[in-house]
Amino acid sequence: MAKFERHVFVCVNERGKDDPRGDCAGKGGHDVAAAFKEKLVARGYKRVVRPNKALCLDQCAKGCVVVVYPEQVWYGGVTPADVDEIIDSHIARGEPVARLVIPDDQLTGLGGKA
Repeated sequence: MAKFERHVFVCVNERGKDDPRGDCAGKGGHDVAAAFKEKLVARGYKRVVRPNKALCLDQCAKGCVVVVYPEQVWYGGVTPADVDEIIDSHIARGEPVARLVIPDDQLTGLGGKA
């Protein structure tokens, strides 16, 4: 079996209701994951691009968070309405959706303070 060209990780992590950062599940993570799965298959990307549900990606305040590998492009505030644009721009043409990209200096663990 061939390797996947890309992986799309969608955070679906849940935190306690009192956590001020919130969580990606509460910010629509499950709906975003379902949209990626449905739309990637519909566009012929089955066995080419793998949508994956992920637990904590350590970017809670920026949820729903999606990261695309191997490019390591991090997206924040993603909703199901954004999925078509990410697929059409990033997956199809290799052009990240700038309005959703979390800048490297804002990523937790990479010099950011999130």
